[in-house]
Amino acid sequence: MANSGSLKSTIAVSLTNYLDAGAIVAGASGLTLWQNYLGLTEVHLGWLNFISANCLGAAIGAIIGGFLADKYGRKFIFTYNLLVYMTGVLLVMLSTNFPMLLAGFLVTGISVGVGVPASWTYISESSEVNNRGRNICISQMSWGFGPMCILLFGMLFAPGGYLFGWVESVAHMFGGADMSQEAVNAFSSRIVFFTLFIVAFIAWNLQRQLQESAEFTAQKASGQKQPGMLDNIKLLFTNKIAVRTVVFLATIYLTWNLVASVMGFFQPHIYETAGGVSNEQANWMNCIQWFIIVAVTFVVSKLIDKTSHKAIYTFGLLVAIAAWLVIVTIGVNGMVGLWLFAILWGVQGGSSPQIFYALWGSELFPAKFRAGAQGLMFFIVRGLSAVWGLVFTYIYGENGEGFTIAAFCMIALLAISLIVGFLGVPNTRGRALDAITKERYGDNY
Repeated sequence: MANSGSLKSTIAVSLTNYLDAGAIVAGASGLTLWQNYLGLTEVHLGWLNFISANCLGAAIGAIIGGFLADKYGRKFIFTYNLLVYMTGVLLVMLSTNFPMLLAGFLVTGISVGVGVPASWTYISESSEVNNRGRNICISQMSWGFGPMCILLFGMLFAPGGYLFGWVESVAHMFGGADMSQEAVNAFSSRIVFFTLFIVAFIAWNLQRQLQESAEFTAQKASGQKQPGMLDNIKLLFTNKIAVRTVVFLATIYLTWNLVASVMGFFQPHIYETAGGVSNEQANWMNCIQWFIIVAVTFVVSKLIDKTSHKAIYTFGLLVAIAAWLVIVTIGVNGMVGLWLFAILWGVQGGSSPQIFYALWGSELFPAKFRAGAQGLMFFIVRGLSAVWGLVFTYIYGENGEGFTIAAFCMIALLAISLIVGFLGVPNTRGRALDAITKERYGDNY
C-alpha cells in the first residue's frame, strides 16, 4: 500500500476517535441543560455518565466489537457501526424524556466501544513499518480535536454564548413560540449532538469505501477455520505470552486512564471548585489544554518512528507526575498554579500511554485475536474507570476539600504506569507485524 493510501485510510478511520471523545464531552457539557429541562435528579445524571461513551456503554461495545472484528473483518465494523452511532445521537437529539435520553447515551456509548479496537487494529495493519507510530498518533490527534471542537461549539451555543440567539430561533421554529426557557436551553445540546451526527455521516461514507485489512484477508485465505468469539477468548487466555501482554498493557493503560478519565469528565468542575474560576474560564482553559494536546501529539508523530519509545513514554509520564506535583506544592488556588497544571497536563496528553497502548496493543498480538484482545482490555479499563469515577467523587468532596488526597492518589497511579511501562517497553519500532508475531508466538499464529 502506498504511503498516501495508508495516510488516507488512517484519517478516515481516525474520525471514529473524534466521535468517541466528542460524544463524551458533548454528554458531559450538556448534562445541566438536560437536568433542568427534564427535571432530572443526581441519580439520573449518575446513570447517564455510567452507561455513556465514557464508561459502561463503551466497555460493553469494545468487548463485542473486538471479537466481531476478528470474526467478520475490520471492514464489517466500518460498514455498519456508525449507523448505530447515528441512531444513538439521533435519539439524544430528539429526546423529550429520560428513557429516550438514557437510550441515546447507551446506544452511542456501545457504538463508540465497538469502533475503537477495530480502528486501532486497522490503522496498524494498513500502515508501513516506518510510519505505524505516526498513523496511531494521527488517530490520537483526532481524539484531541473531538473535545476541542465540541467544547468550542458548547460555549458558542450555550445560554449566554455568542450564537445562543440563533439557537433560540431554531428552538422556537421546531417547538413553537410558547416553549419553556429550559426547553430552549436544551436545544444548544441538541445542536452540539447534531454536529456529531454530521461528522458520523461523513465518516461512515469514507469508512465503508475502505478495503479490508490485508492481514485479515491473508489469515482468512490461509484456509484455517475462522474462530468464534468463545474460541478467541479461549486462545487469548491459554497463551502465556498473550496473557502476560494483556496484564502489561492493561496495567499501563488502566493506571493512567484512571487519572485521565476523571480529568476528562470532572476537569471544568475541578477548575471551578478547587481553582475558583468561572464556568466560562474553566471551559476556555480546558479547550486550550486540548489544543496543546493536539499540538504535542503532532510533534510526537514526527518522532515516534525514529526515536526510542522508552524515552517518549518516560517523558510523558514524568510531565504528568509533575502536573500533579504542582497541585500538592503550589496549589491551584491561584492562576499561576492553575495554568501551570493545565499546560503540563496538556503536554503529557500529547505523549501519553494511550498512544503506546494503541500502538503496542495492535503490535503485540497476532491478527487472529488482535482486535479481540484490545476490546477485552478496553472493556476492563473503561469498566474500572466508571467505578473509579464514583470513588473519586467521595475522595474529592463537595467543594474540593479532599483535592490534595486525590492528587496523591493520582501521583501513585501515574508512578505505577511509569515504572511498569519503563521496564516493559517492547522492541517493535520499525518491524513488520508478522515478524513481531512470529518472534513472540511462533509459526502457528
